[in-house]
Amino acid sequence: MDNLNPQDIKIHVVAKSVTPRGEPVALNEVAVLLNPHDDVAIARRPLGKGVILQLPAENERVEVRQRIPSGHKVALHAVEQGQAVRRYGSIIGFATQPIHVGEHVHSHNLAVGELHQEYEYSVDVQPPAFVPAEQRRTFMGYRRPDGKAGTRNYIAVIGSVNCSASTVRFITRRFTPEVLRDYPNIDGVIGLTHKNGCAMRIGGPAIKQLQRVLAGMALNPNIGAYLLVGLGCESNQIQEMIATMELEYGKRGQWKRPLFLTIQENHGIASTVEAAAGMISKLLPEVNDVQREPLPISELTVALQCGGSDGWSGITANPALGYCVDELVRQGGTAVLSETPEIYGAEHLLLRRARTREVGEQFVELIRWWEHYTAINDMEMDNNPAPGNKLGGLTTIYEKSLGALAKGGSTPLNAVYKYAEPITERGFVFMDTPGYDPISATGQVAGGANLIVFTTGRGSCFGYKPAPSIKIASNNTLYDNLSSDMDLNAGVILDGISAQEVGNRILDEIIAVASGKQSKSEAQGIGEEEFAPWILGATM
Repeated sequence: MDNLNPQDIKIHVVAKSVTPRGEPVALNEVAVLLNPHDDVAIARRPLGKGVILQLPAENERVEVRQRIPSGHKVALHAVEQGQAVRRYGSIIGFATQPIHVGEHVHSHNLAVGELHQEYEYSVDVQPPAFVPAEQRRTFMGYRRPDGKAGTRNYIAVIGSVNCSASTVRFITRRFTPEVLRDYPNIDGVIGLTHKNGCAMRIGGPAIKQLQRVLAGMALNPNIGAYLLVGLGCESNQIQEMIATMELEYGKRGQWKRPLFLTIQENHGIASTVEAAAGMISKLLPEVNDVQREPLPISELTVALQCGGSDGWSGITANPALGYCVDELVRQGGTAVLSETPEIYGAEHLLLRRARTREVGEQFVELIRWWEHYTAINDMEMDNNPAPGNKLGGLTTIYEKSLGALAKGGSTPLNAVYKYAEPITERGFVFMDTPGYDPISATGQVAGGANLIVFTTGRGSCFGYKPAPSIKIASNNTLYDNLSSDMDLNAGVILDGISAQEVGNRILDEIIAVASGKQSKSEAQGIGEEEFAPWILGATM
């Protein structure tokens, strides 16, 4: 789109709202102000030098001094070097040089600095107004014998170590659509492989976390049955994992020895593949013998993800998802926020919603751990945002975090979980994960999430198995360019549709996909390679 010139502008209003959860823009406006105390506005489209912006205050105007790309920030106030710059009413960084009114605010003149925040715990906790059980919306899902609800019905072949990864792939290739045609209630036979499982300290935290991930995937309600496949001599011994993770009690709350094979005990890869194919063939009728039935959406556990974020993500897609999360929680469901490094700088807002001080302090412990973790690995918390985030208008991790937090809505934070730890609390919860999407989503699904909602501004074409992923575009251009990958468009908020209305559309899509509708990524067969456990510690 060409730059806007002064003569082309008829409405120079900068939209105003008091929080990112408000209605920030209306039709024909050219810049967005999210909070009356902000130092910057966001260019709705490229602005040329000389464009005049009319601020909410009467007779207050800002003349744009240089080209401002869409989604990027324009200074509304003069800021001295070292002073804080605010967006969303919160600090997003500190000026590295004097910033003049009308200038482009980005990496050349804004950076993170040390925040001195005083945390307040639980001061904004407001219990949700729960919808009565008999009035809750429903989806068509699979009720598992242990009481959990699945949105999909897969058979999983799970590798204990990378040494068995190719064997796992050979096994799953046997079960083509033609083979599965007689089993219409099975969504597929998927292989979950990874790059680790050996050269680890037995009994150490790294191998325990890997076992927690693999066991969590085996027990996810979207898995109807599973087979573990190993090499035989690896650090991650299958039988030890079965005992440690109590897999013998299975999904059905009764003793059932999990199925497993090792290549060394089965005379090599070819014979292991044959044995595994025979075992899975016997499972097919049992796994197929389920039917979708009406279940309340309180049985949904939705993983919240954002990737390839841009300057609009925190204005459109993330706040809309936040409205959806609030309604899901009111309906008794569960939403799982994660990506701890992408809450950094916005944690003060999350702590105000912690159900108890103890929950809040658990989250602060995560922040301190990540500060230490990045330091000992020669990194900084501000190594995130990525280049694509910056091209889309995000400058610092503080700014990115404030927008990312909007995905979590406004209900109380009920619990904080370790990576891949089983999620037992309902409502809005948090899981500690890295910001890298495949690793983060793997932890959430291993914890029990049966569906993912993924917002993006630059165009992350993410999919995941066994949990379907719904992708939400933050802007119209992205939605038009990647229409085969984006499920919904939150960019319409910039055209006057309310964030709450888009949130309702997201909830409708969640129910449809949970009931069997294929997401865009599912329709393209995406999702197995995105299984990526978080690997800790040294590889020996």
